[in-house]
Amino acid sequence: MTNNDKISNTAMQRNILITSAGQRVVLTEIFKNSLATLHLEGKVFTTDMNPRMAPAGYVSDGCFEVERCTAPTYITHLLELCQLHDIGILVPTIDTELLILAQHKEAFAAAGIHVMVSDENFISKCRDKRKTAKLFADLGIDVPREIDKFHPTFPLFAKPYDGSLSTNLHVIRYQEELTSELLADEKLIFMEYINPEEFKEFTVDMYYGSDHQVKSIVPRERLKIRAGEINKGITQKNSLVAFLKKRMNYLASVVGCICIQLFYREADERVYGIEINPRFGGGYPLSYYAGANFVEFMLREYCLGEKITYQDNWKNHTLMLRYDREVIVHEE
Repeated sequence: MTNNDKISNTAMQRNILITSAGQRVVLTEIFKNSLATLHLEGKVFTTDMNPRMAPAGYVSDGCFEVERCTAPTYITHLLELCQLHDIGILVPTIDTELLILAQHKEAFAAAGIHVMVSDENFISKCRDKRKTAKLFADLGIDVPREIDKFHPTFPLFAKPYDGSLSTNLHVIRYQEELTSELLADEKLIFMEYINPEEFKEFTVDMYYGSDHQVKSIVPRERLKIRAGEINKGITQKNSLVAFLKKRMNYLASVVGCICIQLFYREADERVYGIEINPRFGGGYPLSYYAGANFVEFMLREYCLGEKITYQDNWKNHTLMLRYDREVIVHEE
């Protein structure tokens, strides 16, 4: 725990735990503000492998040190923390922990803890982009055409089937750029290149209720990306809302926040699905500030027992411009 954390166990089981919180300062603040708005007495705790170096830990009500999520003791330790600190809702934030949490949802549920992650089958489809392409196809959403790397047409695009944070991505325009190293990389999948001069890149935040029906759809155009996350973006109430609601209104076993990356051409409303992240995206604060408070949906459902209906009253053309800000810790 960080130095400023004095934990009390007197609260009802409405406390929140955000795992692998790291730099998710704004998400942590959104949870705290939403609890206050609903007059709930819960606290917002966080976990990190190195709490001292986790900015979100300092704005939460306590940050607990945990091992890597692939460690054999991770789930046991996490469940003990949840029980010790009266956690009612657990919110994961990084891709690598989603599958293991999905596999152990029942153990947490038996202790009265809602793990905000969809089921194992859906998570596995999202974590492997080859399976994601099949999922998009089943939903009636086109994906970029797969390219045979040994008989390529140029330009083409390559990315790892299990990648994240926009790492190991390659735009290959000519034969000489298709190196032996790229051809030998078994994790790379090759596909047609989508021209950004024709298509705009969107991330769409979607919230699914406990009934597995979508409650909100917020497309946000990615104007500038930094380190795989949106740095500048704007909400757009365009045809993507109706397009996705028609195809993804109900997804069995999907709960909470997911975000979908798409390419969208305004001229003919052509859509290509790229990937699905079944968690809060790094750019979710833009949707929140536009008026789509998925955290409040979650608290109303799982803390107050309310039924959530579909809402589209978020504000169009809300612009987000990000900048760096410091967390200063004075250590004795």
